[in-house]
Amino acid sequence: MPLFASTATLAAPAVAAKPSAGKSKGKPAGKPASKTKAKGKPNGKTAKKTHGKKPAAKKKVLLERHVVSVKGNLPNVLSLGALVVDMDSGREIFTRKPDQPRAIASISKLAATLVVMDHDLDLEGLTTMKKIDSEVARGGAPSRLLEGMTLSNRDLLHAALLGSDNRAVSALGRAVGLSTTQLTSAMNKKAAALDLRATRFREPTGLSPENMSTPREILRLLRAAMAHPVLGPIVRRPEYEAHPVGRPPIKYVSTHRPAARPGLQVLGGKTGYNDAARYCLVIAIRIDSRSYGMALLGTEGKLTRFGDVARVVDWLVSHKARLSTPAAVQGPLIQDGFSVVPDGAIPITHQAVDPEPPDPARPGADQ
Repeated sequence: MPLFASTATLAAPAVAAKPSAGKSKGKPAGKPASKTKAKGKPNGKTAKKTHGKKPAAKKKVLLERHVVSVKGNLPNVLSLGALVVDMDSGREIFTRKPDQPRAIASISKLAATLVVMDHDLDLEGLTTMKKIDSEVARGGAPSRLLEGMTLSNRDLLHAALLGSDNRAVSALGRAVGLSTTQLTSAMNKKAAALDLRATRFREPTGLSPENMSTPREILRLLRAAMAHPVLGPIVRRPEYEAHPVGRPPIKYVSTHRPAARPGLQVLGGKTGYNDAARYCLVIAIRIDSRSYGMALLGTEGKLTRFGDVARVVDWLVSHKARLSTPAAVQGPLIQDGFSVVPDGAIPITHQAVDPEPPDPARPGADQ
């Protein structure tokens, strides 16, 4: 139904008068009839015309959908690929297709930054942003690193990991003498060195849908970053202020900051997003005296991945006593592919997160 109803007219009363001499027959004498009035409009005002334009469509309002915290005696995780691990014991608490490769978007930056550190990046050295950095980042999220801007390599590391800036990754590669192709090749070699057999990189930023890994392997990648003396403190920072030479400071707030909540300490994390990967998150947290790792891939909705973290944390807190019991065998699989944790038991597998990851290793359009 159109937004405006068509204008209705009111007939003027007939005037009984003789035609004037010399005038055409049928033309009434005297004053012409009053102007047509719009139906329902007072004082003879006419309805507003649309001039042939279509009425503006009403903006859709998306309401938050309530999500139950527990489903089938497990945290109601909505991510398509997921793994929750007790990082102290290696126990797998929740799994959903943990070894199925998926696009990982900007989680790729963990590998890129590990590589530049392996190539002896000078943290206090200065790098100037160039046109090539913009070209490498084309199609990704907006960047505040403008061509001609000069920053320390330390600032660029924070921009890449906290702000997930794609241009920063390209600039870091140049700072250690690596082209985009060389940086990507080195990232694949790093993945092989870490025994990440399902992890592949097509380019260094995470913009490509062909940058792939699994929930299990990105947790190992995060642990390698957390173990690095330079990258570890960066991936757990909530925010950072970069100082470009001769320019105002740039404040970066960690993209994984929405996971923070009372009683939870973030030990490290990285987010990712592109159209193929959807919303992704790998994060390590501490609750009381225990550390847990979570890998959440293929989540619909920007905040859903953080909702998954909250639902897992609530479940962990409520099952604290049970989690202290010895581990049991892996539970049976149910229809959607995640493992059931039987009452009174926590499953464990031989492919849990490596408790002693190899030293220094550290890794898209992102958010």
